Amino acid sequence: MFAMNFNGMKKLILLINGALFFIAYMALNSSCAVIVPPSGGPKDTLPPVLVTALPKEAALNVNTKKITLTFDEFVTAKEYQQNLIVSPNPKSLPLIEYKYKNVTIKLKDSLEPNTTYTINFGNTIKDVNEGNIAKNFTYIFSTGNYIDTASFHGKVMLAETGKNDSTLIVVLYKNLNDTAVIKNTPRYYAKTDSKGNFYFKNLPNGMFKAYVIPDDFNKKYDDSTKMFAFLDSAVNITSSTKEVTFYAFEEEKRKEKKKNGSMAQPVVNPKNIKIDKQVKVKAQLDNGRQDLLNVFTLEFSKKLKTIETDKIHLYDTLFHPQEPLSFTTDSTFTKISIRHTWKEDFHYKLIIAKDAVADSFGSTLAKADTLSFASKRESDYGSIRFRFPNVDTSKHPVLLLISNEKIFESYTITQNQLFIKLFQPGDYELRVLFDRNRNKKWDTGNFKNKVQPEIVKDLKKKITIKADYDNEFDVNF
Repeated sequence: MFAMNFNGMKKLILLINGALFFIAYMALNSSCAVIVPPSGGPKDTLPPVLVTALPKEAALNVNTKKITLTFDEFVTAKEYQQNLIVSPNPKSLPLIEYKYKNVTIKLKDSLEPNTTYTINFGNTIKDVNEGNIAKNFTYIFSTGNYIDTASFHGKVMLAETGKNDSTLIVVLYKNLNDTAVIKNTPRYYAKTDSKGNFYFKNLPNGMFKAYVIPDDFNKKYDDSTKMFAFLDSAVNITSSTKEVTFYAFEEEKRKEKKKNGSMAQPVVNPKNIKIDKQVKVKAQLDNGRQDLLNVFTLEFSKKLKTIETDKIHLYDTLFHPQEPLSFTTDSTFTKISIRHTWKEDFHYKLIIAKDAVADSFGSTLAKADTLSFASKRESDYGSIRFRFPNVDTSKHPVLLLISNEKIFESYTITQNQLFIKLFQPGDYELRVLFDRNRNKKWDTGNFKNKVQPEIVKDLKKKITIKADYDNEFDVNF
């Protein structure tokens, strides 16, 4: 009896120990599971949101040197010097500090009475974790008893290309004298976006002079090589001011500094020319053939000093002279271009006498050189037929075909169709120049004489010219 009770107790103890071990094991695993955070979950894509402001947003009769903005999450405000726009434009930029969820603005200038202030942070304010931007976050307050509501907006285009430039700013002056943009900093300014748009909000009603300048330290038109634009008259800014378009231009092109004195000028159709550099020569050909539409170019290994073009002759394979020829040199005096009416799929020989060219040391070619080459076939080119359904020829339009941001060819449009028999295959952009003075080139503006630049419109159209193909395009202006 006693033995049986002892065995029963032993089994009971074993069962209790097993149960306790199981409970401890589950508790341990359970506690470990609590520590491990869940994986995945949606990514935060929302920008910081303003929760409170002191003084409150759009507050009136403000008289303070410190403004505190509190957001719904931790934020940063780095690089505010490049982004911050305070209107009216202060003498000294405010100091911006940030910590946790707060952004603090410490004003350095005294506030003007009865004035609406806007502080646009651009893309400065971001959340700490994901870097989401509170784009163009703006804080507004007034030192008077109302908030100004006038606005001014529009677009800035580059007159020469019809493109946009996001490095430009639009500036406003209460001083209506033309010298203000030259001597003074602006009262208000706004940056252009990637599409050339600009926006002013919460302006006071009144007359302003408006200009476009680069966003540099001076914010003045102190250099005629700067991009610049002006309107023909002052703007009356109200809550319903119409949109305007500026056409920016460089009045003068920036000149590159000359090295070691002045460069000699290239000469057209010379006989015995003194220039500067040469010794070995090679021809610049397109896949081994001469372009029917272009000049034949000789490239020399040294800078030429003398060229005697009467010792350079062009022949066919039977040595019949091919004339007329005209010669030009480039600004480096290492290239000579020969202009000629090239025949299709024709074989030529260009013979250069030994002493036709010489460098500054009197070195010439080692011997007379004969360059044999053939011209291209017409099938290497494509024809183009342009149709202009809505062309207004009274504006003297000139069609520009652009390759690698340079004008490849231009054609004056005098009717609603244009046919070009031979054109170099490739990809091109289309623009149109409204040629006010009909000189077939773009002319810049002049602020002093109140002359606006000629306008080029980017047609936002790209075309591909195929070889041995009749290419046809409708072009709307």
